[in-house]
Amino acid sequence: MRSTTFRLTGLFLLPVVTLLVAFRTYNDEFIKRLLDQFRLYNQQRPTEKVYIHTDREAYLTGETIWLKGYLVNGSSHEADTLSRVLYVDLVDPMARRVRLRTQLRATNSYAPGQLTLPDSLAAGSYQLRAYTSFMRNYPEAYFFTKTLTILRPDTGAEKNTGAQASNRPDIQFLPEGGQLLMGLGGRVAFKAVNSSGMGVDVKGFVLDTRKDTVTGFSSSHLGMGFFILKPEPAQTYTAYVPLPDGTLAAYPLPAVQQEGVGMQVENLTNKDNVLVYVMHNKTGIDTTARITLVAQTRGQIYQTARIPFVKKLAMVRLPRAQFPEGITQLTVFDETNKPVCERLIFIHRAEQINVSLVADKPAYRNREQVNLTVTTTDANGKPQAANLSLAVVDAQLAPEVDANGSTIRSHLLLASDIAGTIEQPDYYFKSANPDRWLKLDILMMTQGWRRFAWVDVLSGTIPPNKYPLEGGLSLTGRVIRPNQKDIGGKVKLTFMLAKRDSTRDILIGDTDEAGNYAAYDLDFTDTTTVMIQGLKGSANRNLVITLDQLLVPPVTILKVPYNPLEFRRDELADFIRRTKEYQEIERQIRRNGEVLLNAVTVKAKKYKEQDSRVIYGTPDASVKFDQVNTSGRLTFLDVIQGQIAGVQVTGNGLSARVQIRGAANFNGPVEPLFVLDGMPMDLQGVMGVSVQDIDRVDVLKGASAAIYGSRAGGGVISILTKRGKPDYDFSKDVTPGMLIAKLPGYAPRREFYAPRYDVKKPEHARPDYRTTLFWTPMIQTDQDGKATVSFFTSDAKTNLRIRAEGLTRSGMPGVGDARVRVE
Repeated sequence: MRSTTFRLTGLFLLPVVTLLVAFRTYNDEFIKRLLDQFRLYNQQRPTEKVYIHTDREAYLTGETIWLKGYLVNGSSHEADTLSRVLYVDLVDPMARRVRLRTQLRATNSYAPGQLTLPDSLAAGSYQLRAYTSFMRNYPEAYFFTKTLTILRPDTGAEKNTGAQASNRPDIQFLPEGGQLLMGLGGRVAFKAVNSSGMGVDVKGFVLDTRKDTVTGFSSSHLGMGFFILKPEPAQTYTAYVPLPDGTLAAYPLPAVQQEGVGMQVENLTNKDNVLVYVMHNKTGIDTTARITLVAQTRGQIYQTARIPFVKKLAMVRLPRAQFPEGITQLTVFDETNKPVCERLIFIHRAEQINVSLVADKPAYRNREQVNLTVTTTDANGKPQAANLSLAVVDAQLAPEVDANGSTIRSHLLLASDIAGTIEQPDYYFKSANPDRWLKLDILMMTQGWRRFAWVDVLSGTIPPNKYPLEGGLSLTGRVIRPNQKDIGGKVKLTFMLAKRDSTRDILIGDTDEAGNYAAYDLDFTDTTTVMIQGLKGSANRNLVITLDQLLVPPVTILKVPYNPLEFRRDELADFIRRTKEYQEIERQIRRNGEVLLNAVTVKAKKYKEQDSRVIYGTPDASVKFDQVNTSGRLTFLDVIQGQIAGVQVTGNGLSARVQIRGAANFNGPVEPLFVLDGMPMDLQGVMGVSVQDIDRVDVLKGASAAIYGSRAGGGVISILTKRGKPDYDFSKDVTPGMLIAKLPGYAPRREFYAPRYDVKKPEHARPDYRTTLFWTPMIQTDQDGKATVSFFTSDAKTNLRIRAEGLTRSGMPGVGDARVRVE
């Protein structure tokens, strides 16, 4: 058959197709093994995604970053309720340190909160980073990140460049499918960035070994583009780019492979199918051999095809309707079932919601109420219930950093599924950009997929999940010897959580044989003091307790993030002045509230703080432990022996036993219920408590013990420790075999303050020039896709920029923007 060439849609040259392969799944051993192994891999390595919506991108020290976290299933994008703790860090990229950290409670996949910027924070560009515990099982490249600008009243902004500017751009040349093959023409994509990692326009030419010009090229979007190249024998290729100083920068192209398998994709001209061309130039291969094409999206294989190796070229049709919207990874396996080609494509299915924001008037006066109607529908105009967050900012005081910056739709559908920075990600989702699909296809040729390795999938090598799915806060760690060696068996542990409201939680448990321990699904708010004490025979002083929660994920920023935010001098001065004024107003409001509270006189009996460990009234008997009665005693039974009438202790030391007189039934004596700081436990557990740590022992008999129910048929012996007292500060009391640390719990959620000018208040006499006028993180549209919100304008004659972001329970994201004029 004669072979000819032609140009397809002006994109690339390709030999005429000699074979069409209907897309189907072949029931052979390799396909079955691949599907089974891939399914098992993703069952044991599920993924989560996080997105953070902030009220704006630039702040003054002392201000609050208002934010909302969205947690979704990494595969389906459905609202994910498995992880209920969201970690948010403010990272200083220059120092590679976490400056602020908070933990937000995620309820039904939504985590509203805030981050208050201290006055001591240096000015510059910072990275907001968010992740769940389970996301730490994957590379940090898949954490959510967002660049923020922090300004100071005294210094303004400082530019974080991280590197000196260079005239020579960094250019990567990326053959479609992964490699250049001798005699097979194909596309070579390229991406040029400057020293800040931002795309720069370039143009140049390619020379072969003979110094003949093979082709020219120029970037078409943010430093990206492609050109056609058909490698010839005995030739190497070098690209040259003219620099501003008149010199030529040389860039060697990837080495040409003599034999191999290639792939080219046409994802633009056919509305129903993606056309995948698979080719090879190998010789001497068994005629029964086959090439395999696999198409997977977010951990789900949607199509596979087996292509006879006897043909040099084949075309496979991928029906778009069978794929969800987003990035699909195409992988070609050669005749040995080894992955040799990869290519990302984007499937557009319009699986997003439209968010409409309509104000009741086109323009408003100062301090006038704005009534906003929020409507959420699908691509066909059908109402869709959705959960949204909405911010209203003064457009003059908060200039838009990037009109095409990251949104919830660009993050979930694009950025979260590929490694590397995507510049202007929302450009590819705006219908106002008619060339967005062509430019998105070029972007797909310059990006790579690194969440898993096919070699691991096919070999059954599944990396273990070191970090768990957190249904609540966790305490995990290990008990070891001071020399870092295994402790040699299980260790008994007592956990005590001293909360700021003076309540105490006590947990009792054992480590595993290797000394690992874990306490999951805890619930505490704000800073809490945690004490962990280990007991293993008499070797407490040979125990070292580690706590994973004291370790923050490392910061491994490859490039300092570039923030293109630029203020004009007058805008910067106005932003700082207005923000300082409003910060003072907020402080005065708080001071006024304190004065009013201090002026109130309350007459009542002196409050006696209740001990949360004690649910009974006056005990029948009590023994106070002191230096005299504990001297030389090993256990608490040695101390109370003979001290309480009706309490009989037999034996001594760790073999001692106790009975309260009259506590018996037809089967004989009944052992009393032992309670340690309010927590029931067995005698063996409380015997290990040092007598030096005990404050007192209470005894309840008969009717007094009935408050503990049927378990207290033999009476109750309540052991109350010194550390368990509500007013005891054990953070300074460190003994061998003990760890004491202050840990943050869930961050208390604050309500955004927005004045209502329909009700007169004294503070309304002050000027109002807020940057963020309104923030509401939990808007829920109803079954008709409707919701309403209202807020008041400020004293500025300006334009207000309004943005709402959110998603449906099924995972369809959406973004809505509006402008309001204040005259």
